Amino acid sequence: MFAGPAFIYKLVPAASWQQAEVLGRFVGSPVDLADGYIHFSTAAQVAETAEKHFAGVTDLLLVQVATAEVEAALRWEPSRGGALFPHVYGDLPLSAVRSVRPLPLGDDGRHVWPDDVA
Repeated sequence: MFAGPAFIYKLVPAASWQQAEVLGRFVGSPVDLADGYIHFSTAAQVAETAEKHFAGVTDLLLVQVATAEVEAALRWEPSRGGALFPHVYGDLPLSAVRSVRPLPLGDDGRHVWPDDVA
């Protein structure tokens, strides 16, 4: 049985997520497609991911995924500084998604996080 976090997170521009809703699955961003897997972050990692890869992006969505729903395709692999990040090999079925929330920018230009994440 899986003993990791209950949820993992994907940062997605709104237009990309609209396409996923039409398809019924998220196939990944251009970076995901190039790397061969969909990049995710844990709650503790996602704010740093946003700062590093999505600074100033105004139409960003925070997609929460039930880890148990993608466990068969999930691998924990080293990334920044050796930290293990969740990667999903294959498409993300929308049935695994628990929430999709806007991630607006605050007056300081940084993303404003929901209380239960980051």
